[in-house]
Amino acid sequence: MIVILLFTLLAACGDSGNNNAKSETDKQEEKEDNQNKKENSIASNDKNEKEVKSAESEQTEKVKLKDLSPIPTDVDGLAKQTAGPFGGDEKSIYDLEQKIKKKFEKLGPMSKNPTDNEYKKYLRFMYWLVSENYPNPQDTIKKWEFASFGNPDLPDAKYHFKENYNIEIILDSSGSMANPAGSGTRMDVAKESINAFLSQVPEEANVSLRVYGHKGTGSDSDKEMSCDAIEQVYGFDSFKEGKFQNALDKFQPSGWTPLAGALKQSKKALSKFDTKKNTNLIYVVSDGIETCGGDPVKVAKSLANSNAKPIINIIGFQTDAEAQKQLEKMAEVSGGIFASADNEEELQEEFQRAKEVLEAWEEWKEDALNDADYMEVENSFDIMGLHNDWSFTTLGTSNNLNRLANVMKDIGIITHDQKMELKDRVDDVIDKIDETVDELEVTLQEISKQKITEMKKSIKERFENETKKNK
Repeated sequence: MIVILLFTLLAACGDSGNNNAKSETDKQEEKEDNQNKKENSIASNDKNEKEVKSAESEQTEKVKLKDLSPIPTDVDGLAKQTAGPFGGDEKSIYDLEQKIKKKFEKLGPMSKNPTDNEYKKYLRFMYWLVSENYPNPQDTIKKWEFASFGNPDLPDAKYHFKENYNIEIILDSSGSMANPAGSGTRMDVAKESINAFLSQVPEEANVSLRVYGHKGTGSDSDKEMSCDAIEQVYGFDSFKEGKFQNALDKFQPSGWTPLAGALKQSKKALSKFDTKKNTNLIYVVSDGIETCGGDPVKVAKSLANSNAKPIINIIGFQTDAEAQKQLEKMAEVSGGIFASADNEEELQEEFQRAKEVLEAWEEWKEDALNDADYMEVENSFDIMGLHNDWSFTTLGTSNNLNRLANVMKDIGIITHDQKMELKDRVDDVIDKIDETVDELEVTLQEISKQKITEMKKSIKERFENETKKNK
């Protein structure tokens, strides 16, 4: 209900506005296109001049305004957008001039006297080139739920603390994990992060490491072998550093991506850990989409509803838009968190958050009731952190849009005056996004207050019941 409240408050209005705006914009674009054609027809009877105008029109109309998604300025739209070709690029926009020039071949230079719709078209194109990932507010709310792990008052039994808990890491070992990341490859970074995380889990926890796609070459000739390459290389067992390191050393990134198959094997392995006596977690670390014909979303939902009822959290490490969409859907249908990690530091942060969840369980083991006042303070830090993340992401987008306009002028896509007009329009868009960021902060504060009030009420009622029993 809380998640629904967040997106009902902020998304519905924004979606409706975007759809109406898009409809009116398309109508206006069509009207202006017809008017332009009429004016061109009247302007000249010279055959050669008509041919030149026709060629210019064909060049600038390769991409129409209606072909480009509107720039999102509401919470739902911003949370769901993915990084553009130049979003998250470690290089400066100024160092990407040739790539930018290539992208603008689809549009060509802006016309001498651009219409309002032409400005909108170029601005939309610019935005989606430099768009960034915004952290999903739903994940912050889910984190608040996870911070209450162990609370016997939570409605879903899988969140109740059990004496036994099991952690399985499912690691993508397909060929793309050999791509560079930080000081090594994606696989190097993932292995280091997983090792550091599991070395800090409680001693009584059973841990497991399952890998997939670690055989073959990624070629069609050995696809079947690679898609069958799913192996539990460690556990379920307590963490033993030397033994676990040996397991990590056994494999390197190699072939295809049988993500659905790995989840199926995990479901079978976890079936002996019924949720009545066990709390079960799965962490999936992947950089790519399923490539072996399986349906990982369907399997993730089935796994979450199995007798083990594991909580499935997914970390997308340097994923493209298509892979991120699939991984997000897997987290959504299983009630887990999706986190996007673009570098070594962010991947470490996600595993640090996982460690904090386990520490919360340990606290519940010692004390059945959580400190609601402490949680209120923690939530305020979460809200501040999310607000800062959204603000910095918006600032980065604003800076890159302005830099992109400068490059566009330098390579002859726009004139100086057109650059200044586009920058004014960038400011208008960023102002709207900034307003949404501030509204999101207020909404999360209201949700947090509601949750804390309900928790304190639950604690009070439980205390009174216990007191009555002891009289």
